[in-house]
Amino acid sequence: MKNIIFLFAFLFMFQLASAQLFSKEKILNDENVDKAFLSYGYFIGFNSYDFNFDYKQDKPDIQVAKSTGFNVGLVGNMRINDYLDLRLEPGLYITTRTLEYPESYFNGIDFSPSDLEREVKSTYIHVPLLLKVSTKRLNNFKPFIVGGISTALNLSSNEDNPDDNSAGKFRTKKNMYFYEVGFGIDFYLYYFKFTPSIRGVFAINDELVRDADPNSPWTGNIESMKTRGVFINFTFQ
Repeated sequence: MKNIIFLFAFLFMFQLASAQLFSKEKILNDENVDKAFLSYGYFIGFNSYDFNFDYKQDKPDIQVAKSTGFNVGLVGNMRINDYLDLRLEPGLYITTRTLEYPESYFNGIDFSPSDLEREVKSTYIHVPLLLKVSTKRLNNFKPFIVGGISTALNLSSNEDNPDDNSAGKFRTKKNMYFYEVGFGIDFYLYYFKFTPSIRGVFAINDELVRDADPNSPWTGNIESMKTRGVFINFTFQ
């Protein structure tokens, strides 16, 4: 499902850009929208989060079953010049990942089928600070690349829960830090600017809260567990 959404978003951006580039229409929509020092907007979109694992011992990988999540937030834009903008995009990002453990992690331990899976629900308040680098405006569209750093507060982390996986509670850290990179296209419509974009996010710090038992089958073999993900956002300004 997520691959279909990502493909649709890419084809949608390509079709709009092609239409603007090869159109004979030269009337510029909303010519002054980019001249304001400060501007604001909002975004909605989709996300697909994953985990990247590093292991202590050479065992089969833990598999991650991903789902398509939802994003919504605000945009604050500060114009530096015609080609550079500094952006703050605080938002709410909701997702669910399911960890699927190989049975070999439980050698010598009694386990039930439910022990082989752990659902990780995440509700991030995600705050990125981004530098947007744009090309010259072409008719009524303008491609750009974007990159920066971000922090996130996971409201569903379970970090302070005294129970761990032995009681069925998988725990992650509340505070996360990321770097981000992506690209998009500004489309200048008659009444507003519409911007589809795709961005990759990569965690800097380890997100895992380990079980009390250092030999826990759920956390004992994990050296680090870092979030990574893809965002597709549609911004209106």
